[in-house]
Amino acid sequence: MRADSSGRVNLMTLKKVEDDIYEVPIGHRPGMRVPGRIFVSESLLGMVEPGTVDQVANVATLSGIVKYSMAMPDAHLGYGFPIGGVAAFREDGGVISPGGVGFDINCGVRLLRTDLDREAVEPLVSTLVDALFEAIPSGVGATGRLHVSDQQLTEAFLSGARWAVDEGYGVRDDLVHCEENGSMKGADPSQVSVKARKRGRPQLGTLGSGNHFLEIQRVDEIFDEGIAKKFGLYEGQITVMIHCGSRGAGHQICTDFLEVLSRAVHKYSIDIPDKQLACAPIGTPEATRYFSAMVCAANYAWANRHIIAHWTREVFEKYFGSPKLDLIYDVAHNVAKIEEHDVDGKRERLYVHRKGATRAFGPSRSEVPEVYRDVGQPVLIPGSMGTPSYVLCGTDRALDLTFGSACHGAGRIMSRSQALKTYTGQDVRAALLREGIKVKATHPSMLAEEAPQVYKPSNDVVDVVHTLGIATKVAKLVPLGVSKG
Repeated sequence: MRADSSGRVNLMTLKKVEDDIYEVPIGHRPGMRVPGRIFVSESLLGMVEPGTVDQVANVATLSGIVKYSMAMPDAHLGYGFPIGGVAAFREDGGVISPGGVGFDINCGVRLLRTDLDREAVEPLVSTLVDALFEAIPSGVGATGRLHVSDQQLTEAFLSGARWAVDEGYGVRDDLVHCEENGSMKGADPSQVSVKARKRGRPQLGTLGSGNHFLEIQRVDEIFDEGIAKKFGLYEGQITVMIHCGSRGAGHQICTDFLEVLSRAVHKYSIDIPDKQLACAPIGTPEATRYFSAMVCAANYAWANRHIIAHWTREVFEKYFGSPKLDLIYDVAHNVAKIEEHDVDGKRERLYVHRKGATRAFGPSRSEVPEVYRDVGQPVLIPGSMGTPSYVLCGTDRALDLTFGSACHGAGRIMSRSQALKTYTGQDVRAALLREGIKVKATHPSMLAEEAPQVYKPSNDVVDVVHTLGIATKVAKLVPLGVSKG
């Protein structure tokens, strides 16, 4: 593979391994320890930025990386790692990097299924969106309805969604339908700075901004009747999808530890091709501190989505009496986790970084909730406000190909600044309304930044992981109403 005069890689020179799998050879960049793997179709290949391929190669230079540096079909340029990047590192000799997790730690998605159908809900969509927008604060710097004490915040850092249930939000049965039961082990709140606490304390129960949303959806198509029945889905059913993360707490934790790990790079004489790949060897004080603070942010995010789900149920109860809004699943997108995987025939403990990527475990894994153990983990792929979202099911094949990882969304193809130059919020709102989609946002500019056209087609992205057998399609969900930050 050759680069052009700017040093950027020519996408057409990527080595095609098989349909939908392209390789960045070790020779692309000095110091690469493993090849890169990009899971993308020919139709999406032209949407991959050259810089994204460079980032895949950069990650491949990090110590202890196993098998491949990977990018999902929704991958695009990120901080250090590409968004849509996956990399696993050996416990012995590997590193942990905030760039492989991202600023919005445990940005994730939860999906609620209802016992309501389109005939009951569609006439009230506009009213429901207004009520949800009012009940659940959103927007940049938004503060919530909660006024938690410092001790309560500490408990949220330690226990995540379990703390929320103990406080009266949601029900205990929800916990078994969350990745990690809504609470990762290893949190150490003493590693969270005063500034991160100050930012996070007033924001529990808020959506935030950017691509975060709360969406009323209709099940439009079922691809696998058996698995759909297991997940409790059927055509015409109403679902609600919540997409948000750890808010200012997670962002500040990442910011704080980028400084710590940047110093660690010099302390441990780590050679990295990009300062955004700041990292520390696993087992060092710096790596341990970052991981324990990251877990706090991940748990905060699960508590946050749990509270939002509770208030969503209250809104639906106001208009429909006592409807069921059962949690299908809640998945994390931005997180590093300690997992066991088979590597060259041996079982190893690895630190798997998923940044803009979703865990997609198959039925062989004990981490899958027992109710889904015979089919695999629900994999939730949100669309882009006006495009479909998808429910997929994880597979054991994904464990071999991607350490049990799939895409996490559609993936941007246009920056927010460019989107603001290209679209207006009023035009985006009018276009969505013509499609029968009611949308409400804190500011029209947010609609312009998140216009459906600034993302890759979600169906094309999902088709890649489905065709490869990483995660198989179960259901397509179409938006009816959206509350945006």
